[in-house]
Order: sequence, then C-alpha cells, then structure tokens
Amino acid sequence: MSWKVTAFAPRPVIEGALVAHEDAWDWDPGIVLSGREIAEDKPEDWQLEAWLDHKPTRADKAAIAALFESDAPKLSVEELPETDWLVASQEGLEPIRAGRFHVHTPDHPAAQEAGVFDFAIPASQAFGTGQHATTAGCLAMLTHMKAQGLVIRNCADIGTGTGLLAFAALSLWPRTLATASDIDAVCVGVVEDNAAANGVTMGAGRGQLVMTVADGMAHPVLEARGPYDLILANILAGPLVSLAPDFGKSLVPGGHLLLAGLLETQEAAVRAACRRAGLRLAARLVNGDWSILWLRKRRG
Repeated sequence: MSWKVTAFAPRPVIEGALVAHEDAWDWDPGIVLSGREIAEDKPEDWQLEAWLDHKPTRADKAAIAALFESDAPKLSVEELPETDWLVASQEGLEPIRAGRFHVHTPDHPAAQEAGVFDFAIPASQAFGTGQHATTAGCLAMLTHMKAQGLVIRNCADIGTGTGLLAFAALSLWPRTLATASDIDAVCVGVVEDNAAANGVTMGAGRGQLVMTVADGMAHPVLEARGPYDLILANILAGPLVSLAPDFGKSLVPGGHLLLAGLLETQEAAVRAACRRAGLRLAARLVNGDWSILWLRKRRG
C-alpha cells in the first residue's frame, strides 16, 4: 500500500514550500512532493501532496511541516490502494499542440496536418508527456528557435524523462547528433519504447539518439559526445542553478541552452547562475506560472 499526506494553503505558501523542498539537500527521496491548484475556478487555493510507500512517521510529517516558513497548515494522512499514481494521473490526457508539435497519448488519433510533427507518448513512469506547461513551453520555444534560423548539429537533453524533447529536436534538426540522459534508470526503457513507437532511431550516428543514465553532466558519454551547440534541461530550479557552470562548459562558443522546470518566481536565481557561467538570455516564454528560458553562451 501507499500513503499520501496533503496540506491546503494559498498558492504563495505552497510555492514557498516547493522551493524549500528543492533546497533541502538531505530530503528523503522516498517522499515525492507536488503542488497544484485545488480547482480551475480557485487558482489561488492550492494543495501540497506528498506520496510515500509507507505509513508516514512522525519524522516524515515533521519534515513536510518544516517546508513551511511559518506555521504549517494541517496535514491530513490517507492510505491509498495499490496504484501507479503517475500513470493514473496521466490517463485520458487530451492532446496538446505546441509550436509545430502535436503530442497525444496512443488512445488519441495522430495529427494529419502538413508541417506538424506528431508524437504518441503514453502515460508512463517518466515525466514528459507534453501536457505539462514546462514541456509544452519547451516545444513552443524549440519551434521559435528553429524559425530564427538556428542550425543544430549536436544536442543533449538532460533529464529527458520520456524522451519527448530529444525527439522534438531531432525532428527540427534531423541530422543532429542527439544524446539524452536521465538520473532515473527507468527512463532508459521508456525512451527506447517511445522511440520505437515514434520512428526515432536509437544509435550514435547523425539523426539518431543515444540514451544514458547520468546525474547532471558528469558522465563519460555526455563528456565524450560534447561539446554541444544545444542543451535542453526541463528539470527543477535548484538543479538548474547547480548545473549552470557545467552547462556553460559543455556548450560551444555561441551555443544555446533551453531551460524549463522553474517557476517564474525562481527565474531570477536561475538567470543569475547562468550569467555567472557566461550565458545570456536570448528569449523567454511564460506558460502559466512557469518560465521557459533560451540562453546563449558568449562567443569569446
């Protein structure tokens, strides 16, 4: 059985707790956190949800409560039936159109439209079916980057999840060398299955995708296949700040960095870290509460 701990509070309070969670270096990885609005007609009323594979202990509840700056809201605890909650949360998702991309689960039809890249991405154990504002924003920004005349010959998708953003880059730049990585080994099989279903070839050549398991940029495969002229990273604000120096070192002069996974309130910290790494903002897009940033490395 699994368990869920829920706290209700105004949006700024929940967002503050999520930021504190990202900064908690000793956080128990067995406690998975998320925050969202309670209902579309109540955009300022949010809930924090924490999932655990065991009954929450007093220490677990104290760790969750400590994420709140002042008095923590009341925590409710419930036991859940055996369900893959990530898959269940993604079932029945409606197709989305972002830039030149149409993304849908396999139970929806493909797009029959010239110039549109269609991807069928099933609900899975990995993040990135396209419906989240950050993923959709990245697809829209990639479309914009292509329209600005970018020529990409070597790209890397860090924290790839389902592989969708790497597939999208290969669609826009079909002769690129493409590398995808994720910290979660589950994503290897997910990416391989999604590649097969969407006509993406796995391999080390141009127009093909290499998948590896890596924590950030520190991996022999990522190091050997760099430097890159495009790095994609749709992860979280905390890791983006930490990885900014590595991103800068892994890009060619004039190379491009596309970042997402950060709330608009976290943008200043991420951009400051990128400036210190020699990266400057080229364009930004805001999708809901989320910022999508296109940055470029100095040429000299």
